Amino acid sequence: MKGLIKCMAACLFTAILSGGKATAQTVLDGLYVKEHTPTRKVVPYTYLREADVMWSKRIWRIIDLREKINHPLYFPIDEINDRKNLFDVIKHALLVDGSITAYYPGPILDDDEFKVPMLTSEVKALFSSVDTTFTEDIETGEFVPVIQPIELNSSEIKMYKLKEDWFFDKQRSVLDVRIIGIAPMKENRGEDGEVRGYAEMFWLYFPECRYVFANWDVFNRQNDAERRTFEDIFWKRMFSSYIIKESNVYDRRINEEYTGIDALLEAEKVKNKIFLLEHDMWHF
Repeated sequence: MKGLIKCMAACLFTAILSGGKATAQTVLDGLYVKEHTPTRKVVPYTYLREADVMWSKRIWRIIDLREKINHPLYFPIDEINDRKNLFDVIKHALLVDGSITAYYPGPILDDDEFKVPMLTSEVKALFSSVDTTFTEDIETGEFVPVIQPIELNSSEIKMYKLKEDWFFDKQRSVLDVRIIGIAPMKENRGEDGEVRGYAEMFWLYFPECRYVFANWDVFNRQNDAERRTFEDIFWKRMFSSYIIKESNVYDRRINEEYTGIDALLEAEKVKNKIFLLEHDMWHF
């Protein structure tokens, strides 16, 4: 009996300290508990035989997150209760869950074949670094080094590179595409703070990433109750991009032969060539 009285007194004392307010664990910020996305399973790819692929072409493309249609991949910059941006999802999967593997892009960023898995320590070094500055000591007047940690902000990732295979499956009579790899691209800034370009941080094997992307919501501009996932964005091709390379005998990028508007026109020519290939396979 005394134990029960002590327990009730403790509960009353806690309620008084909290001002009679409910704790965060008992407050539901919304109409219902969201269960669909966190427990969602990945739709497996259709089985594909080598004998059924009568044509294929490898394509590399860039997703520019500064385009409005791609903003759901870039925002929110800071994590909120029910959403993260794509880079924060990747970061969490690499450093916390360990559910995906990062692959080294090579010393000159030309290796996209998933040959060398990166160690956890190497991945952590990409997300955080230290900067040493010298500050004058007030007492001695000497300059002493001050080490400041610098965390990589998701706002610095404004592009993603995709490697994908387009193919015609004669068993299903469809032109299909499957993303093979994805690489976040970090801003490279000069000493004056100006952006000098973008470079791949690492490569991720996309079929492995699908299991992570399928469990995170993406903002829907029309309906908050019908949230899509990152997996839906890529599966349904709900993003804008431009082609930077197609497989060729010289292994050259488009910008190595064309510049400016000519490079964009050549990229559109590659896209149109794939469209016409499917169109010409049918008789009307």
